[in-house]
Amino acid sequence: MNRLNTAERSQIIRCLVEGNSIRATHRLTGRSLESILKLLCEIGDASLAYQDGVLRNLPCQRIQCDEIWSYVGCKEQHLQPDEQKKGRGDVWTWTALDPDTKLMVCWHVGLREYADAAMFMEDLASRLAGRVQLTTDGHRSYRTAVHDAFGHEIDYGTEVKVYGQPLDSGRIEARYSPSRCKEVKRDVVCGSPDPAHISTSFNERHNLTMRMQMRRFTRLTNAFSKKFLNHRAAVNLHMMHYNFCRMHQTLRVAPAMEAGLARHVWSVDEIVRLLGDGEGRRSA
Repeated sequence: MNRLNTAERSQIIRCLVEGNSIRATHRLTGRSLESILKLLCEIGDASLAYQDGVLRNLPCQRIQCDEIWSYVGCKEQHLQPDEQKKGRGDVWTWTALDPDTKLMVCWHVGLREYADAAMFMEDLASRLAGRVQLTTDGHRSYRTAVHDAFGHEIDYGTEVKVYGQPLDSGRIEARYSPSRCKEVKRDVVCGSPDPAHISTSFNERHNLTMRMQMRRFTRLTNAFSKKFLNHRAAVNLHMMHYNFCRMHQTLRVAPAMEAGLARHVWSVDEIVRLLGDGEGRRSA
């Protein structure tokens, strides 16, 4: 593969972070599919390594956690009995958002099981400077994982939304309509969380951003991830661009600036510089 220069890498990354698929990026840039995928994996690893070091000792006051579904290769229900499930089937991205700065504090790509919840919460706890108010949904793995990671040094509440049929459920087209929220249940699990801030709404809004900015998260298309490593790399790149490059419409600055982690809105060229020489840099 010919070595891409900074301008070519930046062009590819701009296409990817604005919601283009791998093949659309290939058509727009003229670069080979292999070059684009190789760059995606390299920049994804570099983005993860950089943020792993920078997103530490964060003075957050509130955190909202949620999970967003996607899949690799095929949906879980379509897996063959003799097919290895590792790396294929349903994949969940766990996210922790600071609703004040809109910073994505940490994330984890894996399954929706207790082991993943435990890894996610241990990572979150290691990045915070002090006691926070935490809100999650009602997924049962959270309670044990939060207790194991934070003990009693946390103010923890849950928000569960109960959905019913769409308003136009009598029509055939209603299968693609959003369900109607019938009830919101908020419970205190540990400590003394402020009831007014027991919410996951900001993180749920970021789920929309992920589906809009990463083509492989778009529903009802053939742009889904074919390999788990590519899927994880795309998530890492998205979080880097979201935290440091994307100006939040309400804050008018990037989340990393609002959190005091950056002095200016990064350009895509600055993300490319994380690669150093750009050749063969991969992490475990």
